[in-house]
Amino acid sequence: MKKIRVEDSVGQVLCHDITAILEGGFKGVKFKRGHVITEEDISELLDIGESHIFVWDPKADEVHEDDAALALAKVICGENLVYSNPSEGKVQINSTIDGLFCIDREALKAINRVPDYTVACLPNFTPVKKGDKLAGTRIIPLVTKRQNVLEAARIAKEHSPVLMVRPFKPLKSGVIITGSEVYYGRIKDRFEPIMTEKLNRYGAEILKFTKCPDDLDLILEAIRDFKSQGAELILLTGGMSVDPDDLTPTAIRKSGARLVTQGVPMQPGNMLTMAYLDNTMLIGVPGASMHSPTTSLDVFLPRVFAGIEITEDEIA
Repeated sequence: MKKIRVEDSVGQVLCHDITAILEGGFKGVKFKRGHVITEEDISELLDIGESHIFVWDPKADEVHEDDAALALAKVICGENLVYSNPSEGKVQINSTIDGLFCIDREALKAINRVPDYTVACLPNFTPVKKGDKLAGTRIIPLVTKRQNVLEAARIAKEHSPVLMVRPFKPLKSGVIITGSEVYYGRIKDRFEPIMTEKLNRYGAEILKFTKCPDDLDLILEAIRDFKSQGAELILLTGGMSVDPDDLTPTAIRKSGARLVTQGVPMQPGNMLTMAYLDNTMLIGVPGASMHSPTTSLDVFLPRVFAGIEITEDEIA
């Protein structure tokens, strides 16, 4: 594009919307992108404070902001995403389902390094609802070189999908509540309603709640029982500290499960333990879940229900 005096613009193609605020209350687009300037337009442009305008230079090999944003949105979106028409140079991306927003972070970083391009979005692994606004694509200037559009699109295609929403799966879930004080009725269990509420968020199929005393064999038997029922997720509450009677981490290890982590660098919920027993995930729930609405457990549950494997590197 090129900048020219309004008086010299007759016959030129306007390459951006021109807004105006006029007497009588009008506020909006007075001249739209693509409008061919006429002699009659000159005085109106001057009246609204425009002494220069941008017009297309056919030799510049440039792409308008609307077209540049749309070109990237078409290839950056994976499953369960929808993009809008451009508005003021931006294309908005929304979720079509409830699920977990997932990003290829390295690909996104590469796209945001392409000159002029920006993709702003929610953080990776954010639980979202149908209709939520997740991201927006745009370029910073009014136009960008065509090679930038081609490069951003190439990266997105090569790493497709860069953005997507994974649906939550209704995992068969069992809960083992450990602790002799609960098993023998000395104190009231507080975990069952909390775990019920958390599991219901993701549409889990709750098999049952099983209470066990501080007895390693009985805890292991409860794990085997849930495994035989086809449990895909087993939560074990209580017994997560370092007291002699706290056996939950030991039971998880002795079940034959592959331990991912015993403890995470997060607070509250330092003592979270995670392991895989074949295709069943075992999670030792820290006691902080009884009194804190959000703990390390709430960081990882959405990923579990979206079918994303938790790794030791990710924990670190």
